[in-house]
Amino acid sequence: MTMLFEVDGRSARPAATHSLREVDLEERAHLQEWVLDQPQVLGDDVLIVTSEFDRWTGQDGTRARDRLDVLGLDSSGRLVVAELKRDDSGGDVHLQAITYAALVSRFTLETLADAYAQYRTRRGEPLTIAEAADRIAEHVGGDLDPDVLRRPRLVLIAGSFPRQVTHTAVWLSEMGVDISLISVTVWRVEGRLVAGFTKVYPTAEVEEFTLAPVRAEARVATEKAAERSRTASTVRRLVDAGLLEDGEVLTLLPTHGTTAATRAAIASWVAEAPERGRASWQNDPQAPLVWAADGQSWKPTTLARHILREAAGVEASIQGPAWWTTEGGVDLTELVNGTSDRRDWSDLHRYLEALPAGRWTTYGDLAQLVGTAAQPLGNHVMKCSDCTNAYRVLGSTGRRSPGFSWSDPDRTESVEEVLAAEGVRFVNGAADPVQRSRVEELRRLVTATQ
Repeated sequence: MTMLFEVDGRSARPAATHSLREVDLEERAHLQEWVLDQPQVLGDDVLIVTSEFDRWTGQDGTRARDRLDVLGLDSSGRLVVAELKRDDSGGDVHLQAITYAALVSRFTLETLADAYAQYRTRRGEPLTIAEAADRIAEHVGGDLDPDVLRRPRLVLIAGSFPRQVTHTAVWLSEMGVDISLISVTVWRVEGRLVAGFTKVYPTAEVEEFTLAPVRAEARVATEKAAERSRTASTVRRLVDAGLLEDGEVLTLLPTHGTTAATRAAIASWVAEAPERGRASWQNDPQAPLVWAADGQSWKPTTLARHILREAAGVEASIQGPAWWTTEGGVDLTELVNGTSDRRDWSDLHRYLEALPAGRWTTYGDLAQLVGTAAQPLGNHVMKCSDCTNAYRVLGSTGRRSPGFSWSDPDRTESVEEVLAAEGVRFVNGAADPVQRSRVEELRRLVTATQ
């Protein structure tokens, strides 16, 4: 319960409370617009995808008459279904929300992009479906995960909730459904109206202590969503941590989501106008890159996808922050995760130089030697022009990493062909583990060359 007081020095008196009906405020014209204008009411980092959505079509072509009040998408890629009532919610508001959740759980990126484009266009900002898809991808930091999409979060907002709704919400929560009840109240203070939103369920204590065993599957999905949320917040974390100065120059270095052919096309396109490959950083979480090619502010993924389309005519899901590097060669993803610390990779380069023909090693072995993790080391190797013998680094199973590509786009032979020519044996597509150079051997090889 939220209590609001008018204070005058040491005196305090309760502000007069009203229902929305009592002060002539409407559900659609007012309450819904407040939520659309301030989506943090629905949770952190929620993008409003659409409102008043009623374009449901069955397999027989008939259209349902149900109207979803508000549909959002949080930065983890999880849908947020919001049902609004200006006064008492009534006894079946949760049933409506569950119905909408079931319907939207089958949505795809294409469905969401179409709905978002139409919603933004209705509100005076025309968007194409491709532009809408770019914004959604930017918001979630990459691809949408079907396992996360199929578990929408429910938010019920009303002036009050009858007991059957609160009891049902508790039971649904225990069954693994993520549902929140938020009450809306209006106060009149000095002739002005003040609106307040208060979460009445679940409270922090309920969220922390009532995780029953039957919620295990939902908990896995939630943890997966949280991991995606951490990934999606690269720009926000960079800004909050102040890791880059305003005006710091960044260089385009396409990695994630590209092939050797697309990288070559981008390189040629940038060579025609070198400013295409530069951007400067500004600590604005909404659009932190000022592209030298047009002087406009961009989000990293939106700009990267724009470049990919313009240079290579390719549409792909990519992680834009991984495409932009500092003067020290550190991309934004590595920087924000603290996996690079703008580090000097010369120690890795020495181990790679010492790795002889006829031998192979793994990203994990090298990471152990240089004191990092396999993933950031692999990210560095993938875009490193100084990493001699990078093709001799394989996955732990002795197979080529899916992300590996030759730095020279003219090379067409496979890693397996090159290694076999050097004497590495392959059995069922995997390199012979007997020929693997492990940590101690690599350490001895480098010591011998010093």
